[in-house]
Amino acid sequence: MKTSNHQPTLSTIRMVEEKIRKRQYFKNKYQLFVNLPRQVMYPTLALILEYLEESNKIVFKKDGSFVWTFKGSRNSKKAPKGSNATSKR
Repeated sequence: MKTSNHQPTLSTIRMVEEKIRKRQYFKNKYQLFVNLPRQVMYPTLALILEYLEESNKIVFKKDGSFVWTFKGSRNSKKAPKGSNATSKR
């Protein structure tokens, strides 16, 4: 990732992730930019999208559109049943 003066906060990253995850597809960065619930500087948004692409959560197509590809579960934080990882012995 490039070094930038625009360092996004965790809440901003999560807001962008949620918007893309719910909608699944955007035809360009600007379409996402104008559909965000609060203002984000465009360079900050570009940095977030770069991070999401590097973490394999989104994929950019040749035409500039992008789609949500991450298959993780919203409940993935829960320990699997039968796990002794958190139980006391």
